[in-house]
This record gives sequence, C-alpha cells and structure tokens, in this order.
Amino acid sequence: MLIGNNLVVSINYVLKNNQGEIMDASPEGEPLSYLHGASGIVPGLENELTGKSEGASFEVTIKPEEAYGERIPELVQDIPIAQFPAEPALAVGMQFNAETANGPVSVTVTAINGDTVTVDGNHPLAGHVLHFTGTVASIREASEEELSHGHAH
Repeated sequence: MLIGNNLVVSINYVLKNNQGEIMDASPEGEPLSYLHGASGIVPGLENELTGKSEGASFEVTIKPEEAYGERIPELVQDIPIAQFPAEPALAVGMQFNAETANGPVSVTVTAINGDTVTVDGNHPLAGHVLHFTGTVASIREASEEELSHGHAH
C-alpha cells in the first residue's frame, strides 16, 4: 500500500532546525499517526510522504511557507499585565487563548517587563526551516469514524 489521501499513516521522525538541534521527535516505539490529506501535518512533509510505502525512509528540508509560515511581526504585542488573570502566576513560556476579530488565537508569553506582558501569536516554529528524517512505520485504511472526524484515532 502506498501513502495517499484518507489513509492513516504512522511515522517515526526527528525534526531538527538549521543548527542541527532536535526540535521534536516521535517517542521511541510511539510513531506519530495522522490521516493523510487532512492537514494533520505540515504540507511539505505530507507532500514528501505521498506515494511512499511502509518501511520507506525520508529526509526532507521544508521551508517556512510549506510548514508553519513566516513570522508575522504584528502578532507580537505588548499587553498590560492587568488584562491577565491573577492565577496562575504569569511566566515566560505560558500559553493562553486570546480572542481576536478572527476568532481565538493561541499566544505565548515571551517576556514580562514590569506592568507589560509581551505575547507572540506566531506558531513557535514559524519562520523556521524544518529538517525531518524518519521512516514510515505503517499505513492502513482509515475507519469511517476517522474519516468523519478528520484525524487518526
């Protein structure tokens, strides 16, 4: 069976940045499973995997436009600390959902300076070139439930 739309694919992978640092990896013995064609992984990796068979290896470099996009400076904002709940105590790295005109956006606290909190609405990997290596662990037909939910179970 070859990887194509509406199949559940499981991959073992390592993700590195341009400096060769590991940014993410599938845990040993726990491959990442996703529904191919349902936007469950970045487009550049999904494109690379299309047509591969079980056991195939892959090594691909993905530019930001085929991954999490370029960083958008306007998504970094300084917010008065008074607009945040008192609990839990704020810390750099915390994530919140912020309501915007376009719906909820996940933001990360990147700095706290006195009465001002800097938040970033960009994905943490936005603007990064991604280097994936790995193997295709398995490919199978998706269940009706998986197809209707749009993701692997």
